[in-house]
Amino acid sequence: MPSGLIFDFTNMFGENRLRQDEVAQAIAECGGRADAAVRSIRAEGVAKNHLSKDGTPEHVYFTRMPYVAEGNPNTEASIIKLLKYSKALRRQDVVVFLGVGGSYLGNKVLFDAFGGCHWNTNSTMRQGQPRIYFSGNNLDPVDCNGLVYEVERLAARHVERGQKLKVMLVPISKSGTTLETISAFTYFYDVFQKDLDIELDCTVVTDLNADMEQAPLLQLAQRFGWERFDIKEGIGGRFCVMTDPGLVTMAALGSDIEEFLRGAREMDRFCQQAELEENPALLNALLKYMAYLKGREIEVFMPYSMHLKSLSEWYVQLLAESLGKRYDRNGKIVNYGRTPIVAVGTTDMHAQTQQHQDGRLNKVVQFLEIANPEEEAVIHNPFADVPFFKKYDGLDMNKALKVALAANEAALSSDNRYNAKFTLPKLNEYYLGQMMYFLMLSVAYEGELADVDAYDQPGVEVYKRIMKAQL
Repeated sequence: MPSGLIFDFTNMFGENRLRQDEVAQAIAECGGRADAAVRSIRAEGVAKNHLSKDGTPEHVYFTRMPYVAEGNPNTEASIIKLLKYSKALRRQDVVVFLGVGGSYLGNKVLFDAFGGCHWNTNSTMRQGQPRIYFSGNNLDPVDCNGLVYEVERLAARHVERGQKLKVMLVPISKSGTTLETISAFTYFYDVFQKDLDIELDCTVVTDLNADMEQAPLLQLAQRFGWERFDIKEGIGGRFCVMTDPGLVTMAALGSDIEEFLRGAREMDRFCQQAELEENPALLNALLKYMAYLKGREIEVFMPYSMHLKSLSEWYVQLLAESLGKRYDRNGKIVNYGRTPIVAVGTTDMHAQTQQHQDGRLNKVVQFLEIANPEEEAVIHNPFADVPFFKKYDGLDMNKALKVALAANEAALSSDNRYNAKFTLPKLNEYYLGQMMYFLMLSVAYEGELADVDAYDQPGVEVYKRIMKAQL
């Protein structure tokens, strides 16, 4: 693509895989219909037969996220508010984001990509931004208490310097009633506000247009004067990373929000302007759809970067909730959808690849690599007197990582197994915006190809009703 992002789908073709003539025929027969449907969503904000969980018509506005304009999910005023919030958070020592599903997974991608596991222990990396933690994504008391112990440890250290620890809790819930999120928020608020060594504040991210009587987070924000960010109508949780629920994490990191949105915007424009057979998001959807019809019902998403493992986890929700549907949009039982699997290279070459290579012929393996990582590690042999280590002297880990991916590709292709590869020139806000939006757009196209509603999740509501009754 013009940006330098590469989608290499060569290995989707071949013996016992797809044929170029059948893909060309599919583009002609159904590609145009899918493209027209997504263009209609862009223009009208409405998807065929899409209803909210209460059975009322609901807009689909995810395609408007990259465009900062009045009336869109992101406006000039909302971006300015986030930038001001980013500066304000520099006065905090700790920020705890509390969310589950889309209100957690997308945020974790941003944190891992631009912060990572050493963020909280490396003040040089943070450059004045706060420590960042995540909770409220599981009803796990051990995890919750672990975070309490960590915050109390930090508070004790601050007291030694004659300071209170400044903690910001950020619950993210459209309804303000999400069980995991509200349970954790209530627990932490109760514990931390009783701790004399902690100065506590809160920011709520919720539906600011909700009925106040039915919106507990909004009630609290109004009572205590807490900062508020909006969860917009028409943006489902698994798509929300490019709006306030995700961008608050970008703000906490001090990352470039505008570049993130620019990447998504330029991807959207490229896909709109391309011919059908050159639209990468449509091609990705069509190839995966056709492979599914040939029995490839599992998709392994495998980045060769530890910083992007959480991208796989975000993609699991995006694919599973969007396309895993019992009924098509005409009410016919189809039980559609691939099962997504998280993997990361090279780690899972020692765990999953045996199944990928020799197991059932029911998978597509989707690789992702970073062409030019920002850091390098070259091995110098400290054990000159041991002959075994001589071969490692001068080994470039980045080069070895690329060799490992290429070997995995070649091995799968030698056995006529479906695989494809995305390549990002580098990992930054712009290219992550491109990649995440590309995947969202691909899901939208595939929903049209399979004629399923890619924007609801009725199966999720079944367990929620049972659980609510039992609690």
